[in-house]
Amino acid sequence: MPVEIRVLQEGEDAILAQVAPDVFDHDVIPEKAAEFLADPRHYIAVAIDDDTVIGIASAVSYLHPDKDIQLCINEVGVAPSHRRKGIGKRLLMAIFEIGRELGCTETWLGTEHDNESARALYLSLGGAEEPFVMYTFKLSE
Repeated sequence: MPVEIRVLQEGEDAILAQVAPDVFDHDVIPEKAAEFLADPRHYIAVAIDDDTVIGIASAVSYLHPDKDIQLCINEVGVAPSHRRKGIGKRLLMAIFEIGRELGCTETWLGTEHDNESARALYLSLGGAEEPFVMYTFKLSE
């Protein structure tokens, strides 16, 4: 059976109970998964193989007082066993479609400079690398 790509809806958080290793940065927390899917501005496309999530792409849409709606892709992850098979590309295409449906004119994401495989994927989809500096701030001790 081919890998299925689908966008999860509210109430489908149980699908995230069976996730292959190294898809997310950490283990899925069921309460957080339910909260994520209940938020109408959060989106997650999943790749499912044999009832196991083997890839994800998540995004959030947001408004500004001075701009049209924007879509930020938060995370893309594919299990090592399924990489280089076009799954990441299919997941991003599903997220791009959400952006189009929302009326977004572009979407954006970031990755580490040394993440060659991610950068190659994003360039293959027509992404343009931009000069970018990111700062992180610790909000708790």
